[in-house]
Amino acid sequence: MNRKMFQILAETFRVVGLGVLAALAANYFSPRGLSLARDYFPVKSTSGAGANIAAPPAGTLKNKSEPAAVAASEPAAPRQNSEIATLTTAQALELFRDPEYEQESIVFVDARNTRHYEAGHIPGAYELDRYYPENHLPTVLPVCLNASRIVVYCTGGECEDSHFAAQLLREAGVPAGSLTVYTGGITEWEATRLPVETGPRRSGEMKAARP
Repeated sequence: MNRKMFQILAETFRVVGLGVLAALAANYFSPRGLSLARDYFPVKSTSGAGANIAAPPAGTLKNKSEPAAVAASEPAAPRQNSEIATLTTAQALELFRDPEYEQESIVFVDARNTRHYEAGHIPGAYELDRYYPENHLPTVLPVCLNASRIVVYCTGGECEDSHFAAQLLREAGVPAGSLTVYTGGITEWEATRLPVETGPRRSGEMKAARP
């Protein structure tokens, strides 16, 4: 390397060095200077499930299989309401056979929808689909307000429509002491080979008992 080339390189390094020093000094004294010790591009750890992932606020996760509108509006099941008694099949049958049933002092209420109701219900029971109370309450509520005992039922088992319908009547003004829920529902009623009416209320059309 000749002498002239060496002088050019030396001058270049000197200029670059002075530039770096000037830049460092300006960064140090500037209020907006960068911190040389700070890591501006951190690498997120991928070890372990959920590392560096903030948990969403409580209550924001919903069951995807549940419609959003229903999830937002559906009340909690009132199965623990101690004010409303439950009945066995034997107790429900006793009330069904009571002479006061024909006088509507005792009233049975079917909490299922119209399709299931007309496929088979306890004879003389009123329909009260809790999803469409406006279609049934004008007829059912006055009867229940005048009755001394109301028996609400649905399919039975895990079905909770009877509990919701009983609570609906309670909130509409029916005394809790006159409300009961037949937990066995139409399933146990039919399994015991008790009479079942089809079609509309008081149609007189009876469903044949299963052998």
